[in-house]
Amino acid sequence: MFIYSLRASTIKFFGVVALSLIALFGLMIFVPQYEAAEAVKPTEETVDYTGIRTNEDRIAFIGQFGYTVEPEPLESSEFVLPEEFDRVLAGYNEIQKQQGLDLSRYRKKSVTRYTYTVTNYEEYEGTVYVNLIVFRDRVVGCDICSADPSGFVEGLFLKE
Repeated sequence: MFIYSLRASTIKFFGVVALSLIALFGLMIFVPQYEAAEAVKPTEETVDYTGIRTNEDRIAFIGQFGYTVEPEPLESSEFVLPEEFDRVLAGYNEIQKQQGLDLSRYRKKSVTRYTYTVTNYEEYEGTVYVNLIVFRDRVVGCDICSADPSGFVEGLFLKE
């Protein structure tokens, strides 16, 4: 003979579980889905940051922003991004975030920085450089800056 007894607390427990499941399924059905917003969208056009394998690819990448550069990089150096960003690197990463990039994803990774001399920057009289930070054929950081220490550093945006 098998005897099973139900107590009021057991019925309450299963009732709460059933109501919770009904509420969860109701939320899944009736709450709208939202798309994740992009970090920053400088213009309607999109920039492809991938497929940067050769010097010609890097020059073409810079060219899509409306700049022409010397055919060979002024400098190329490989370095490892630190695990913790200091104040300067954190500020530089804020410039990258304005472009939709983020260097913090590449902490403790070995990246290569290529520096090119810009030949057609009209808003500044001195020497201007473009820096590209590349990780595995992908631009993960880029900027345009003056050679003057009291000059400027800004993100690389599409010209209108």
